[in-house]
Amino acid sequence: EVQLQASGGGLVQAGGSLRLSCAASGFTFGYYVIKWFRQAPGKEREGVSCISSSDGATTYADSVKGRFTISSDNAKNTVYLQMNSLKPEDTAVYYCAADYPAYYSGSDCPKYEYDYWGQGTLVTVSS
Repeated sequence: EVQLQASGGGLVQAGGSLRLSCAASGFTFGYYVIKWFRQAPGKEREGVSCISSSDGATTYADSVKGRFTISSDNAKNTVYLQMNSLKPEDTAVYYCAADYPAYYSGSDCPKYEYDYWGQGTLVTVSS
């Protein structure tokens, strides 16, 4: 059974940094794709960034390009989201989701169709 555990959220001032982690268990063989989403109060869930373990390719939402970096440690089945230069509008619950097994590039990540979801971690950016 695949399970995802998101962590690393917290309260930070604008301009600060946080690193989120998504630890996956149950990946026994093959490749995976993990995508970070976020949902702010009263807003729809939006995709933030995605990575594939097959080719390491990544994608980012325009709103976070140049500020957020997604990376993976395949030996640990953990994906990280380094968030720098945080803005109040980055405040949201951040979720990680996985498609597994997945053999496509991280440049082709689906919008919402993921088999497994983590529980979310709250990021609050104060102005």
